[in-house]
Amino acid sequence: MMTPTRRRVTGGVDTHADTNVAAVLDTLTFRTLATATFPTTAVGHQAALEWMRDQGAVDAVGVESTGTYGAGIARHLTAAGVKVIEVNRPEKLDRYLDGKDDFIDAEAAARAVLSGRASTIPKSGDGPVEAIRSLETAHESAAHDRVEAINQFKSMMFRAPNGFRDVFSTKTFRHQLNAAVRFRTSYDDLVEQELRAALKMLAQRIRFLEAQIDDIEARLRPIIAEYFPALLGLHGVGPHSAAQLLMAAGDNADRLHSEAAFAKLCGACPQLASSGKTVRFRLDRGGSRNANRALYRIVIVRMRYDDTTKRYVARRLAEGKTKAEIIRCLKRFVVREVFAAIINPPDEIPTGQDLRDARVAAGVTLTALAVSLSVAPTNISRLERGLEHHTTRVHQALETITAMTT
Repeated sequence: MMTPTRRRVTGGVDTHADTNVAAVLDTLTFRTLATATFPTTAVGHQAALEWMRDQGAVDAVGVESTGTYGAGIARHLTAAGVKVIEVNRPEKLDRYLDGKDDFIDAEAAARAVLSGRASTIPKSGDGPVEAIRSLETAHESAAHDRVEAINQFKSMMFRAPNGFRDVFSTKTFRHQLNAAVRFRTSYDDLVEQELRAALKMLAQRIRFLEAQIDDIEARLRPIIAEYFPALLGLHGVGPHSAAQLLMAAGDNADRLHSEAAFAKLCGACPQLASSGKTVRFRLDRGGSRNANRALYRIVIVRMRYDDTTKRYVARRLAEGKTKAEIIRCLKRFVVREVFAAIINPPDEIPTGQDLRDARVAAGVTLTALAVSLSVAPTNISRLERGLEHHTTRVHQALETITAMTT
């Protein structure tokens, strides 16, 4: 007697802050088998998984908002060995034609997986990139609030009474800040009293935010240097640019099947904009805008300080390309380097300690090495002590030491 084949099913989940609405469809017939609602707790995630498995052998589950509301259930299903697919919200036309409620959205998520319209593996969010994301989020808000507080501080200085403004207008902003922290807030004149109180509070806030930013950067650099050392070695890539690009790739960057896919994810994939006899490309307006902004910063740094990039820009300008088109091309080049540094980094990456050992063994002083590299001795010292991480500069320093001793 033949054993009956177990039914194959595909799930879909419409996620919310407090509840997840799940639907199960027959993989072969696309028929809806069941729908149910579960709480967004560890117990609720397990109950949803067991309920889906009761309907049949689960092929895959489409989950909406895997980066926010759906992160918890996506991680739970992935840990249980279930294939999770990231699903976008239904299109407006589909919602208009089919109606809109949570059960319809859950079914739509499952149908997006079955039709092949949704095929993206979500970010796992369980490794160093997730730690980097937390720090970068805190840094972004602290930097934004610091700029806002500085603008308010300067605006108050402009509106201050003439006598007060005459005293502080000749001082630098940093001197104004240091003086404001020490202001007394008890004066006969009510306007000056409360002005000093407000300036003192803003100065204290600015100092607090600057301390937070420094603390975040002190935590961020070692994580990137430990797990992605080749990335910080690229020309123009600082810790925050590296963090934004890593956040776009995710902890499971192997889900990206090619550098072209990563370029698309970063909004650096050229888009056709041809018409008639005109054949041209334009910048991609999709993808992660933060990652695209990081690519732009890297390109601008290279255009200003990198000789190879300067020669490339001059050649392309002579060919009749606009600066916007050149920047688009350079973004694509940077994506290629970043993708290789994340997915396939070099086996041997020298560290600051390696540089120090080589320099001491060769008998080269810190000052002599710095002069040969045309940098300040402090920069070499910070590299050797692990306070800064720059693989390219370490390579250059090691080559210079070899040349000085041969």
